[in-house]
Amino acid sequence: MEVKHLIETLGLLPHPEGGYYKETYRSSEQSNFAGFEGERNYCTGIYFLIEKNNFSALHRIKSDEMWHFYGGDPLEVIEITLNGELKITRIGNTISEGEVPQYLVPKNHWFGSRVKKGGNFSFVGCTVAPGFDFNDFEMAERKALCAEFPQHAVIIEELTRN
Repeated sequence: MEVKHLIETLGLLPHPEGGYYKETYRSSEQSNFAGFEGERNYCTGIYFLIEKNNFSALHRIKSDEMWHFYGGDPLEVIEITLNGELKITRIGNTISEGEVPQYLVPKNHWFGSRVKKGGNFSFVGCTVAPGFDFNDFEMAERKALCAEFPQHAVIIEELTRN
């Protein structure tokens, strides 16, 4: 697998949080869900590719997001839970080394991702339910997040761009 080939063949586009993506699924059915304004699709799915020396910036969404590993090197998903705990999960195929092939980030957790140190790229998929909508997306602001979670200032600075 080569990054350029994946980007071109799959038609991946730059993602606002970093890396590349392409929406692969959006359910045709919609409904009103508690905690959301207006209707949302039941489910959405994307391809997501991130390279070394880049990262998916800390953000949060109002839905659960399931990550699936497809190839390349392991991906680190870094999250700050609702109670302020820092959690790092490695998504990959080497289960004997603590990696998992899929992982759920619960709604409203701050999270970002990056290729595991020493790797070149990670190619994963994300499934969001209720379906992803940019109205439910919030990019972290470095200063505010550091004020809320000063104990995680180093990782917040590493995974924010402002």
